[in-house]
Amino acid sequence: MRFEGRCVVITGATRGIGRACALAFAKEGAGLVLTYASSEKAAEEVKEECEKTGAETVFVKADVSKEEDVAKVFETAIEKFGRVDVLVNNAGITKDNILLRMKTEEFDDVIDTNLKGSFLCMRAASKIMLKKRYGRIVNLSSVVGVRGNAGQLNYSASKAGVIGMTKSLAKELAAKNITVNAVAPGMIETDMTAAMPEGAREEMKKMIPAKRIGKSEDVARAICFLAEEGSGYITGQVLCVDGGMAV
Repeated sequence: MRFEGRCVVITGATRGIGRACALAFAKEGAGLVLTYASSEKAAEEVKEECEKTGAETVFVKADVSKEEDVAKVFETAIEKFGRVDVLVNNAGITKDNILLRMKTEEFDDVIDTNLKGSFLCMRAASKIMLKKRYGRIVNLSSVVGVRGNAGQLNYSASKAGVIGMTKSLAKELAAKNITVNAVAPGMIETDMTAAMPEGAREEMKKMIPAKRIGKSEDVARAICFLAEEGSGYITGQVLCVDGGMAV
């Protein structure tokens, strides 16, 4: 029970990596404040799963690109648990297109959610963590933020930006017993990859030295590792969970 007595905030927790993180932390004894953007039904299902483990779980509807919504999330954490020990910045969107066809709003929307949203949550969490002189922040980047990818200029920019923010904030907070790290997943089994044509999936697999597509649980385990108390001497790092794609 590595996170017993800890409060963990996870954004975008209704599916994929966010859901896997919520369940992983719940099984380890954490109290959870989770966010969802639209599907209340999906939020209720995840809440029920987490509560089966005995974890106190609260969902907050929030658009992480909006300052007032982010404030509501952390106010809820303080009201419910009186603390925030771990932040997992997972909420993110994609709006893929090649540069010449990409609309300005497609670029802005992805940057606002993925990059600005992470900034707003880190700022809110840091203020609380500094009072306790303890905290673990784990940001979701992507192998696309490390390597780039055609047709994902906006997403690549947002995820590369997350890495830059991670390293900068790590330096600001290291002396205060607060670590800031990033996890960069590769190709992971999600709703999006499940919808890919089988031929495209097989071509992607050929690019992965491990010769398999990762699972959300693979990423969740890495996030839990960086979030635990014993990882306090690891900060400013980017952990690629990608089967070797970024090597």
